[in-house]
Amino acid sequence: MRLSARAAWEALGRVPDPELPLVSITELGIVRDLEVRDDAVHVVVTPTYAACPATELIDREIERALAAAGAQAVRIERRLAPAWSTDWIAPAARARLKLAGIAPPGRIEEAPVAFVPRAAARIACPRCNSTDTERLSEFGATACKALYRCRACREPFEYFKPI
Repeated sequence: MRLSARAAWEALGRVPDPELPLVSITELGIVRDLEVRDDAVHVVVTPTYAACPATELIDREIERALAAAGAQAVRIERRLAPAWSTDWIAPAARARLKLAGIAPPGRIEEAPVAFVPRAAARIACPRCNSTDTERLSEFGATACKALYRCRACREPFEYFKPI
């Protein structure tokens, strides 16, 4: 039985992001496109950051998942332009991030055109939804997250920075 594009997408939809395992690499928008030809799969990938330390692991997991689904060959193309954007995160993934205590980023395309300094941005607490929050550190457990604390419920949380 030949591997279909749908089966390839489904296989990749089960590959968790190494740094945020509650969401898949397809839900994060890392996998931009794929094409199946004669059981060979060409996958277009845009990492969240050009120097993302998980890139090689993600490549191996893509190859493993597609081989398990029946791909005879896998070619991964890394495409850096346009750069990955947090706007590519699927709504269901945003909801799971919030349930896990990570404040999901707002959508950049919906942001006002006028410049708003980072300090003025109000990040809602993923636990109590209060916007009375403060940034403790520009970086959390990974470079793509910042560490915040809610003044209302006093809980710390990470914020997935929009890029």
